[in-house]
Amino acid sequence: MTLSADGWIHGAPLQWTRGRIKNLIASSTNGTWGGEPAEDGSDVRCIRAADFDRVGRRAKTNGAPLRSIDASSLRQHLLHPGDLILEKSGGGEKQPVGMAVLYEGEEKAVCSNFCSRISPASDVESRFLTYVFAAAYGQGLTQSAIKQTTGIQNLDAGVLFSSPWAYPGLEEQRRIADFLDAETARIDHVSQLRERQKALLGARRWSHFQAELDRIPGGTLPLRRVIRSIIDGPFGSAFSSDAYLDEGAAVVRLGNIGFADYRGGDQARIPMALFERFRYHEVKSGDILIAGLGDSRNHAGRACVAPDDLGAAIVKGKCFRARVEKERADANFIALLLSSPVGASAVEGRGSTRSMINLEIVKSALLPIPSLARQRQLVTVHRKSWRQTKAAMSACDRQMALLAERRQALITAAVTGQFDVSTASGRNVTDGVTA
Repeated sequence: MTLSADGWIHGAPLQWTRGRIKNLIASSTNGTWGGEPAEDGSDVRCIRAADFDRVGRRAKTNGAPLRSIDASSLRQHLLHPGDLILEKSGGGEKQPVGMAVLYEGEEKAVCSNFCSRISPASDVESRFLTYVFAAAYGQGLTQSAIKQTTGIQNLDAGVLFSSPWAYPGLEEQRRIADFLDAETARIDHVSQLRERQKALLGARRWSHFQAELDRIPGGTLPLRRVIRSIIDGPFGSAFSSDAYLDEGAAVVRLGNIGFADYRGGDQARIPMALFERFRYHEVKSGDILIAGLGDSRNHAGRACVAPDDLGAAIVKGKCFRARVEKERADANFIALLLSSPVGASAVEGRGSTRSMINLEIVKSALLPIPSLARQRQLVTVHRKSWRQTKAAMSACDRQMALLAERRQALITAAVTGQFDVSTASGRNVTDGVTA
């Protein structure tokens, strides 16, 4: 929803000044990227949108890159505590450009050329201005100033700054900012607890499975002892993103391989003629799909079973397709085993779980493999436990979404004067606050 002058501004407290967002701003200066680091102690941090704390609306300096900025440019672009950094170029469908964060650092820093430095007017509390931008962003006012001619969103700051706004005097700004600092901190604390709870629930999935595996008598077997065949997928320009279609044969990529689950939300497809050409790499229902590449969140070697409704499909490079000896192994159990910490450790013993692995590493992985009947029993037990855990995790997600909505509603209500912060409690503000 877009805040409008004929809505909340006319209903704002009578003593508030009617004007525009630009009346709250002393200056706005585009940032700079500077040059490659000199590494002589003169480099300064360059804050990008990637360095935004998008919940607390603060700039983070720890991970910001060091850049060489000449003295003249540094005088023009140097950030001062209390300045805001506004993202002017970038963004995406789920995260539109236009967020502003507060800079509170003490070390020398600038913002990147995709951002601008905003200095609050002399009679404006910087924290209050940060909340004003948060309200504008959350309610869609910032998005209405976006111009997009390519894949990159560009914010027309002039349009945004010309938007009508009403605002109180400095002392009331400080009271509003103090109130919101305290109330949003409470909300953020609860949200962090829910995030922690969700992480613990996720870890519980594998602790239950591990406990069951520990009851398996005997040692381990190399995976090659229970698989009939394993191949890797083809590479080449024929499988670049430009060649994909909306229909045709499916291409199994790394992103489709989850932890014992197939992720079909972003399904790439190729012409059937190309599928016939690479039929050797065909994937059939019940095949095990194994990721040959990992990253910071997904270990190499994780696996899932090809779903029944996949249709005609092939496996792409950096992925493997395995078929089990059905008399000795259950495909769902092997996929579950490879996706678990036990599987990650088995692969890690012969190569890094965070880098590319090859067929030999997979085939040589030593794994606890019980009887076929026991494998199927473990799959059934795990599925029941995981359904319950996922339900609890979904409840955490819903609670965090409600908390985020409440946080935004509270900010909007406070900076638009819909209640008096000196007598109100944030607990009485509903999520239905509108402009």
